[in-house]
Amino acid sequence: MRLLLLGSLIVLNLSCRKDTKNKDLALNTDLNTISYDEKTGLSEEFKKYWYAGDAEITSYQLQQARYGEIREGKAVLIYVTEDFDKQQQVKADYPSKNNSSVLKLNATKKFTTGVYPYSIMQSTFYPVSNDKHALKVTSSIQEWCGHVYAQLNNRDTFKVNAFSYFQSEGDEFFELDKTILENEIWTQLRIDPESLPVGSIKAIPSLEFTRLKHVPIKAYDAEANFEGDLYSINYPSLNRTLTIQFNTKFPYDIISWEESFKSGYGPNAKVMFTKATKIKQLKIPYWSKNGLKEDNLRNQLGLN
Repeated sequence: MRLLLLGSLIVLNLSCRKDTKNKDLALNTDLNTISYDEKTGLSEEFKKYWYAGDAEITSYQLQQARYGEIREGKAVLIYVTEDFDKQQQVKADYPSKNNSSVLKLNATKKFTTGVYPYSIMQSTFYPVSNDKHALKVTSSIQEWCGHVYAQLNNRDTFKVNAFSYFQSEGDEFFELDKTILENEIWTQLRIDPESLPVGSIKAIPSLEFTRLKHVPIKAYDAEANFEGDLYSINYPSLNRTLTIQFNTKFPYDIISWEESFKSGYGPNAKVMFTKATKIKQLKIPYWSKNGLKEDNLRNQLGLN
């Protein structure tokens, strides 16, 4: 009986273990896993830069407007190509014909407000084919009062799940008609700036902004402009403008950005400017740089 029980436990333990032998196969997409249609629209310089087996990491000095004051902090943009499971809408563990190649952006911010810290992360999964809206966008914000999370999935409509510690926001599940996503602008720009929308548009502001300002996640009237190395979106009803400065030559890296909006409460709220200025850029397979000896890379990025 004891041997039988031991054997059952061993089988159970093995069945719960996940085979991680090839776990890194989809960290940075192999060109052989991309469909023919996706390949045809990619330039050779794009393939050489984005499918080299590493990620682009850029750090920024952040001046974040929050509660009517400017907070010093750091922002980081992490771009990497990945295989994305179109059905489950998650990063694929293994190559498959059901995958799509995406340029993923993880955008992070860290700053403090008085005694307590803020940590913000937004993830955008945008198809390199540049012919669809982002397949998925997520956002999470953590601070000592609590944390909030929102996820938008591109299905037949935009499916939105939003969770918050605020009673008025609570747990929300709703659908939106498909339209331009501010979050996808940051990845679309890196593929082809000329494809960015201009003129009078409908756009869903970033999930970070809607959660921090407690405004509904929905499409707003906006005006988009493209001039030289600047791309901007203005939302009149939100008293908000986002302006991104980028390198006009490939790989169109982002130099800085500025966001103006009212910060503070009630009649004392005033228009303030959040600004981020480039510190340093590295192109490395960061997922393998997790030892103590790699701490110096954070020094190089100016994050320590």
